[in-house]
Amino acid sequence: MLHYSLVFLVFALVAAFLGFWGIAGLAATIAKVCFFVFLVVWLVTLLMGRRSVL
Repeated sequence: MLHYSLVFLVFALVAAFLGFWGIAGLAATIAKVCFFVFLVVWLVTLLMGRRSVL
């Protein structure tokens, strides 16, 4: 998930550099969504891994 976030971020930067503002905005939005989904999944896994099994 983090990989996709970075790919879309690079894509957004390249598109912005070339002047494609609509595509760059969309790619940046997708990168933000992927990054926050990655953070939520990472936090859930971290918290679930710390639970003790009784």
